[in-house]
Amino acid sequence: MTAAAEVLLLEGTDAAAAIDDLAEILADCVAGGASVSFMAPFSRADAAGYFRAVADEVARGDTALLGARVEGRIVGTVQLGLNTPPNQPHRADVKKMLVHRTARRRGIGAALMQSVEHEARRRGRTLLVLDTASGDAERLYDRGGWQRTGVIPDYALWPGGGLCDTTIFWKKI
Repeated sequence: MTAAAEVLLLEGTDAAAAIDDLAEILADCVAGGASVSFMAPFSRADAAGYFRAVADEVARGDTALLGARVEGRIVGTVQLGLNTPPNQPHRADVKKMLVHRTARRRGIGAALMQSVEHEARRRGRTLLVLDTASGDAERLYDRGGWQRTGVIPDYALWPGGGLCDTTIFWKKI
């Protein structure tokens, strides 16, 4: 996989049509040990169910869903959580920044983050927040100008069990 990624905003039927690729990415990330809310065993069917729910959030306008496509296949994704309280209309949550293990270290994560920031600005959001349990992701966010707020110990579980810390980041855009 050497081609550059094309990052797409997945709305309406595009979100539903992408569920198989998105489910493959999520299942792969969980199988690889990513702490992204799910526990092992976690199947592609479980992942597809999750992304069907995300497609519903997209339809309601609560979430923006982006996908990175390389050679006709979506290999990475990120979400922008827009359903914030009335006193936080300027803020959004960056969620589930995932890249399939076979597509990593090719700039796809950076392209997704640049695109999600652009989409947030387009929607009038000026402050983004996210959390991660991944050292590789932390390096990506550091390079992208995100500010590290701190680490919360024992925040969640790894897919196979055992507590993991999470690092909170924010960025004004």
